[in-house]
Amino acid sequence: MIFSGLFLSLSQAQPAPRGGGISLHFFIMMGLVFLVFYLLLIRPQRTRQKKHQEMVENLKPGDKVITSGGIHGTVMGVQKDKLELKIASNVKIDIAKTSIAVILTPQKKEK
Repeated sequence: MIFSGLFLSLSQAQPAPRGGGISLHFFIMMGLVFLVFYLLLIRPQRTRQKKHQEMVENLKPGDKVITSGGIHGTVMGVQKDKLELKIASNVKIDIAKTSIAVILTPQKKEK
């Protein structure tokens, strides 16, 4: 008796309407999502990355810096992809240029 009521209600159910495919609204919404994502995340990160790259390229011996690991030191030598950093008297280490977080020595603007 219970099963017959279930089968009866299932047989009277309306078929679900079929989707007509992906509409133009979907593409517009995805475009807007990408635009917001680009403006809020990608563009500012690229700007920071370019500024950091410029800062690292302008390093010269004598600049006081802080690494991303928190090591304070003075630049003693600059090579293509690494720096020689003096962190104490008679203690020098080689680090990657990309690990520089802050330059403490004020940079002079070139005209």
